Parts: sequence; C-alpha cells; structure tokens
Amino acid sequence: MTTVTAPATPRERVAELAAARITALQRGYLDDQSHAVAALARLRRGAGRPAGQLPDLWALIDTGPLHATPDGARPLGESELVRAEDALNVALTLYALHQQSRRTGMHQADRPGRSRGLGASVRRMMTPGEIDGPVHKRLVRAGTALDLIVLAQRLRDIVVLLRREDIELDYGLLAGQLYTWQWPGGADTVRRQWGRSFHAWHPQHAGSHPADGSDSTSTPDTDKDAS
Repeated sequence: MTTVTAPATPRERVAELAAARITALQRGYLDDQSHAVAALARLRRGAGRPAGQLPDLWALIDTGPLHATPDGARPLGESELVRAEDALNVALTLYALHQQSRRTGMHQADRPGRSRGLGASVRRMMTPGEIDGPVHKRLVRAGTALDLIVLAQRLRDIVVLLRREDIELDYGLLAGQLYTWQWPGGADTVRRQWGRSFHAWHPQHAGSHPADGSDSTSTPDTDKDAS
C-alpha cells in the first residue's frame, strides 16, 4: 500500500521556513561568519517593530519559498502570504535579539522531553515548584495582545529576559504560532498552547544538549555585537 503524505499546511510551511533560515544564521553566527553577524545586527533593529517599517530587512527575510507551490499543495492566497510574511518577520527579528552575544544557539527545537516552546521557556526562568508573578504576568500580557504589533513588543520583553538567563526557544514553533495568531480564533488556540506548555514543563524536561552541531555549537567570547 502506498502511503500518501499530505502537503504541509501554511502554518507548517511558515514554521519550517523560519527554522531553516534561523538555523543557517545561527550556525554562521556561532562560527563568527561576518555575513551572519551582520545579518543578525540588522535584524535586531526590527525586533518589536512592524514588518514594513524597515525595508532594508526584506532581503534578509526571504519569503520566496512561500510563493512556490509544493507538489500536491495549492498556492497561498494573498491573506495567507501577508500573515506568513509578518510571522516570519517577528520570529527572525526576535531571534536576532535573543542570540546577541550568546555563545550557544538560542534557537533549539522543541522535542518530547526537551520542551522549548514559549510557555516552557518562560517557566524555566522560575524556581522549580514556584511561579514568579512578574515573569508569569509577562506571558499573560503577551497572550492578551490585541494585534501582532503589540504581541511582538510584548514578546520582545520576554525574549530580553530569556536572553539574560541563556534560555533557548524554538523559533520555528513560534513562527507557526504567530501565523495562527493572526486568524479569527487563532489567538485562543495559541494561548492554549502557551498555557499547556507552561504548566506541563517540569525540571526533568530540561534535557541535555544534543550531539548535533545545530544546537550545541559554541564560539569563544568576542566583541562582534559591540556595534
């Protein structure tokens, strides 16, 4: 019997594209490759800002694959493309802020037993068995954002805290959630996912760094982000 694989949904395509682009940038950054260091420096300027405000970032956030039509899939409509582009912009610019001056990759995949979703990452900032009110409030405020611009600004505040604590986040997963957020009823869906991730995380889920270079690569201290 031939198994037919369903084509990726628009959300899955956004998540896969974000993860692929960020993984490539992360490897380059940790290897101190000048093009990646410069790209992240430019992307950081867009963190928390609307996608259209900085046209010079358009070349860095390549949405070309979204315009292609994979086998068995349909072309994305205009409204889908706009939402996908905005989700990618928020995810990549937040990642660039998160990675600044960090010696290990701040983008890491969410896996069973190794949660890296937004809720779990926020919970990791707290003392095991306790809920830090101010930190939890930031997650709640993000969940109550009325539009993507406000959401991006509130996520930026969370990312600054995650960066300070060297806590990783799955930016592919986040990009897909940001895409879903923009549709009617999507915010409720994403809030539930963040809440489930937050409450399901336990210290034993922290896991260890895997052997593959995408998550465990490190680089010596440098002043490459000084500018």
